[in-house]
Amino acid sequence: MKNKVWALLLAVFLLLSAIVGCNKTATGGDEIIIGGLAPETGKLSVYGLGVKQGAELAIKEINEKGGILGKKIRFISLNEQGDETEALNAYRRLRDQEHIQALIGDVTSKPTMAVAMEAAKDRMPMITPSGTMEAITTAGPNVFRACFIDPVQGQAMASYAADALKVKSAAVIYDSDDDYSSGVKEAFVAECKANGIEIVLEEGYISGTVDFKPQLTKIGQKAPEVLFVPVYYQDVALILKQSKEIGLSAIMMGGDGWDGVLETLKEEAGKADGGYFANQFFLGDPDEKVQKFIASYRAAYNKDPVSFAALGYDSAYILAAAIERAGGATDKDKINAELAKTDYKGVTGQIRFDEKRNPVKSIQVIKVVNGQYTQHDILKPEN
Repeated sequence: MKNKVWALLLAVFLLLSAIVGCNKTATGGDEIIIGGLAPETGKLSVYGLGVKQGAELAIKEINEKGGILGKKIRFISLNEQGDETEALNAYRRLRDQEHIQALIGDVTSKPTMAVAMEAAKDRMPMITPSGTMEAITTAGPNVFRACFIDPVQGQAMASYAADALKVKSAAVIYDSDDDYSSGVKEAFVAECKANGIEIVLEEGYISGTVDFKPQLTKIGQKAPEVLFVPVYYQDVALILKQSKEIGLSAIMMGGDGWDGVLETLKEEAGKADGGYFANQFFLGDPDEKVQKFIASYRAAYNKDPVSFAALGYDSAYILAAAIERAGGATDKDKINAELAKTDYKGVTGQIRFDEKRNPVKSIQVIKVVNGQYTQHDILKPEN
């Protein structure tokens, strides 16, 4: 009889331990679990690794200072390979198996949009460091972003071409398969027309193109003062080199996808001279906070941070601050409400959110001079 009683008590103890263990995992227990999504392999890995490493660095700093309300953050980032289906599967794993309480990600627009639609159903606090497609934050009141959106970049560079460069004509070459490229292009074209700049030609190409001379030759025949190139840095590098080869003399301009072009051109970096692009971050910014971040990033990863790393860093700090103001990570709606109240001075500028949860922040206009990035101008937000 005594053995049966002890066996029953042991069974009850094990059951209670399991229940407590499950509850501890589901609510985070003595830690706060934040998920991450990023393309860590493939052609987009420079962006994904930048975001992941920037977020990791911020979380390491937060944990070293005591974490959030005494709880350490555990950051679990999964490689979604730049694919929408992989991103959704990874998000579901983070939600269902890792029991995350908030999400940093995704990185590029299409996977981010796919995840945002599902995260909205869960009310999961979510901040994308770098998903620029305008529609992303319309998925739900839980979806925020640290970067400026595609139309903002296009409009800003068109206005800059009109007001600062005083040009009267422009052409565009863009990736017609890519939402980022098409979105920035459309905004640039519309704003050029509003500012009296004639768009003499719009030349699209399909993703994977490596020979741009047919499009560039047509553009050269139109002799535009500006050629707007709203594509990612790998394609920018090829377009810049081939433009020089055919003698195209237009001023080159682009968006934040240019970040990384000099590292790709390497000893041919001078071929980007005279080019202007919109960016979120500048390595030479004398701000103490920016320089401290750059030094810490170099020490951790033995390389300079790109803007995606800076955006990942800011996203982690913004999310952690909102969780702390909300009293912890157990109430998603409170965290989302606190995210909306953000007013944070980050390494990518002063950040607050508008009614669509997009950041109101300055734009850095970077000019390439003697094969180096230089801070040519800062465009302040109007509101």
